[in-house]
Amino acid sequence: MTSIRRRTLTLIIGLMLAGLAVLSLFNLHDSNHEIAEVYDAQLAQNARLLQGVMRMPLAGKDHADLYRAFNSTLAEAVPRGDGHPYERKLAFQVWSPQGEVLVHTASAPSFTTPPTQPGFSDVVDLNKRHWRAFLLDDKQNGLRIWVGERDDVRADLVDRIVRHTLWPNVIGSLMLAAMVWLAIGWGLKPLADMAATLRARHSGALEPLQLTPLPSELEPMQAALNRMLAQIQELLGRERRFIADAAHEMRTPLAVLRVHAQNLLEAGTEQERRESLAFLIAGVDRTSRLVNQLLTMARLEPQAIAPARQRIDLGETVRNSLVQLTPWLLSKHLELVFDERPHATSTVTDVAAIDIALNNLITNAANFSPEHGVITVQLTEADGFYHLSVEDQGPGIEEVDRARLFERFYSRGNPEGAGLGLAIVNTIATGLGGRVTLVNRPEGGLRATLQIPITG
Repeated sequence: MTSIRRRTLTLIIGLMLAGLAVLSLFNLHDSNHEIAEVYDAQLAQNARLLQGVMRMPLAGKDHADLYRAFNSTLAEAVPRGDGHPYERKLAFQVWSPQGEVLVHTASAPSFTTPPTQPGFSDVVDLNKRHWRAFLLDDKQNGLRIWVGERDDVRADLVDRIVRHTLWPNVIGSLMLAAMVWLAIGWGLKPLADMAATLRARHSGALEPLQLTPLPSELEPMQAALNRMLAQIQELLGRERRFIADAAHEMRTPLAVLRVHAQNLLEAGTEQERRESLAFLIAGVDRTSRLVNQLLTMARLEPQAIAPARQRIDLGETVRNSLVQLTPWLLSKHLELVFDERPHATSTVTDVAAIDIALNNLITNAANFSPEHGVITVQLTEADGFYHLSVEDQGPGIEEVDRARLFERFYSRGNPEGAGLGLAIVNTIATGLGGRVTLVNRPEGGLRATLQIPITG
């Protein structure tokens, strides 16, 4: 696609040339009309001056002498140093009532018969030359006075006027086009500067553009570019968070699968082997579901929780998750207790989100629980919310650290932690329209509660 400057200049120059052509045609027409009017008036005036001379009260012999003097003088009207080339293109003739030529110029055209129609006319002589003529019929003296002018006199004058008018316009238009080119370049300089700035940035630069001063026409473009850069940064950040979340989330299921595989190896009876194998298959299925959940949670922003709703048995959902986690907790010498009051059936946004949130809460509790400790999971209902709580017997948290626990990659007291568990739970809670609270228990340990709104 051509540049903006070239397109604009092409449009402007095209309009200028079109306007110049229209004006030139108008000048040509107007010049032809005005020159024709002036020259026609001169023809009529010359005819009447000649009529006045011919009416002089002279005797018949004196009139003949006058005619001879006229013809002798007019015969000398040839282009000389003291004359003009146009003299031979102007002519007049006078006829007597009998059709005899009394007076004529040497350049006068020849007629087979004298013209008879008074007034202006266009005449073609025997030499095929075109004349503009005026015939004055002097009825008092019986004379017919013809004054003519060759058309090429007028055409040459019009041509000179057009040339003297057109060429300055053409040269002026070219000069104006050059100035317009420079003016457009100056006007588009901020756009060129923005383009140069963008070209100079390296491919990984996602910082917002800060071009100042900036014309008001380019401010929306800069704002749109900055929004796009922010969106790219957000997408890249979400991709990085997804990788970190995936690594974090897969750690516990893989540990559970290892426990099931170890139990399978150590099984002493066929029944124990079958049970261990069943647990292993169920763990593999759960890990597969978790992978799918992680793909969903890659878009885990408050506005990106899947909007599809389904009515579920929340208590049953929690129990299924706990069944999968129990072998792993037992391998860590921890006891799991589930307390449900009342039976909870609710309409929630995403079952997978509930499963991931509970998995993270229990993993955190397990990481901070002492050996042979008890992890208690409670599902209660109060104040329009379901409260899914996970209690441990660990050291709890200090007030100064509580707010930061929801930050991504912030891990306190767990060198093996990625600092993502509570951040993921908080994001899920926000997406479900609920919240997460962390409270130290009076008897020791931490209670983490996921509050889910009751919607039906």
